[in-house]
Amino acid sequence: MPKLTIEDLKALRDSAKGKSLLSRDGPYKVKVTVHMGTCGIAAGARKIMETMMNALEENDARDVFLTTSGCAGLCSKEPMATVEFADSVPVKYVELTPEKAREVFDRHIMGQEPVTDYAIAVGSERSI
Repeated sequence: MPKLTIEDLKALRDSAKGKSLLSRDGPYKVKVTVHMGTCGIAAGARKIMETMMNALEENDARDVFLTTSGCAGLCSKEPMATVEFADSVPVKYVELTPEKAREVFDRHIMGQEPVTDYAIAVGSERSI
């Protein structure tokens, strides 16, 4: 494979400009963030992430952007995830189990009905 030139890199950069992975006019309707700081991982966030990934695949949900973040600052409430639709306030879910995460996926992410039993906050900083 030939080495990339500066011109090749500039062309790649230019072609990527304006292509947001997640924006109000992007291809995703919802962003799901699984908080995976050290405390989250210790509390079971990897299983929550695995549950979400499996649910995405099972539902062929191509309009859901699944990502991770570091610590959300509420270590005693981990594992946590935040669900953000562009047209509504984010919802932060706490003390998740794989079963709770699956319910959040089915009801909120797919059905746009927040699961208030597992939510600690509605509305906060937004990224979309």
